[in-house]
Amino acid sequence: MSEDNHSLTTEFILTGFTDHPELKTLLFVVFFAIYVITMVGNLGLVVLIYTEHRLHTPMYIFLGNLALMDSCCSCAITPKMLENFFSEDRSISLHECMAQFYFLCLAETADCFLLAAMAYDRYVAICSPLQYHTKMSRKLCIQMTTGAYIAGHLHPIIEVGLLFRLTFCRSHQINHFFCDVLPLYRLSCVDPYINELILLILAGSILVFTIAIVLVSYFYILFTIFTMKSKKGRGKALSTCASHFLSVSIFYGSLLFMYAQPGAVKEGDKDIPVAVFYTLIIPLLNPFIYSLRNREVISVMKKNMEKKKFCNILEQVSSSLEN
Repeated sequence: MSEDNHSLTTEFILTGFTDHPELKTLLFVVFFAIYVITMVGNLGLVVLIYTEHRLHTPMYIFLGNLALMDSCCSCAITPKMLENFFSEDRSISLHECMAQFYFLCLAETADCFLLAAMAYDRYVAICSPLQYHTKMSRKLCIQMTTGAYIAGHLHPIIEVGLLFRLTFCRSHQINHFFCDVLPLYRLSCVDPYINELILLILAGSILVFTIAIVLVSYFYILFTIFTMKSKKGRGKALSTCASHFLSVSIFYGSLLFMYAQPGAVKEGDKDIPVAVFYTLIIPLLNPFIYSLRNREVISVMKKNMEKKKFCNILEQVSSSLEN
């Protein structure tokens, strides 16, 4: 391979969703709406949990960090995707590409560990309620959250470091709406076997470890729920667990299907449909699944809204008295 070919790739072209001009405006509106709702929902939840002392418990600390990582995922991908709907060149530099993948990988890896921590927290709360404050201490909560962020940073550092060993001398077009690792492997003129192997080992290990924690936790949770005497309490607990487990299943299922299987690099036709679920749909749904179905969060939101109304009334009264 000539030296010239090795030096050609300083930027890539993201092909995006479609080349049909008539669909671009519609898709832009749809994904812009998803982005706004995702950011408002997740950042609003972070602010609510941070400012309300009643929500400074392990479950909400994990939930707040999950919302923060979902916001990070959306910020890493969606702005560039929206820009490319009306951009003529749809280009992204090599370093921007690596940065985009880094923050995506950080968010998804941290999410895996945070979801596992949330499942364990719910297991302790439902199956050992009298020992909850002992087993889920503040120290353990901080350690689990810190561990999620450490793993979240280590995984993309390794993956991005290995990407820099590759040279890209084939087509500059990435058949995706963001810079993902699998499409980059397909453009490499160096055999990406080592990269594929390490991706399979790391992603597979993270997913298997965290999924095992989630499944075991939910198994004991369901067993405890079915032994409840109250039908009303059983129904409410099952309803909440079902919605949580559905979100977790879609998230983990998408990642397993995408990264943790041999030969994933060759199957480029599945990239965009599967990626839409774990990069756009799950961050959109999580605030609604984990907060709007939670009585405590709803009561805090209502309380804050009532405070604002009361403050507005006081301001109106004071302004009228001044006049």
